[in-house]
Amino acid sequence: MWSSPDKKKLDMQSDGEAFTFLGRGSKFQGIMSFDGEVRIDGHLEGEIHIAGTLNVGEHAVIEGDINADVVVSGGKINGNIMARGKVQLLSPGIVVGTIKTPLLSIEEGVRFSGSCEAEGRSEIRTLEGARQSSEDVLPHATEMN
Repeated sequence: MWSSPDKKKLDMQSDGEAFTFLGRGSKFQGIMSFDGEVRIDGHLEGEIHIAGTLNVGEHAVIEGDINADVVVSGGKINGNIMARGKVQLLSPGIVVGTIKTPLLSIEEGVRFSGSCEAEGRSEIRTLEGARQSSEDVLPHATEMN
């Protein structure tokens, strides 16, 4: 039997965030909601809502919609992905559905069928890519006739 401090170490990551693991060969059906980091290597049918990061392993199969801060997947997802931060698809992953996220990274070898809306981080791009108007550059310029 494990003492309570040892058991607590298994439930927490090194930085103190909750960590949940659905292992290979496991099956789950329904709606899952989590805070922290989640790794799925099994089969899941339903919805996933995560305030944190979802890691989908190479052998995982998810049939349903995902709503998370960050999604990193090398497995098979048949559903829509909505990520507030980013989506990273790793080989040999498969995604069939719609992806909506500010940042999208797709590794070579990933199979993707569907649509995506990855607008980037427009606020950052606007600040970095701001151009000065001609009035700012030449405030005292006069027209030549």
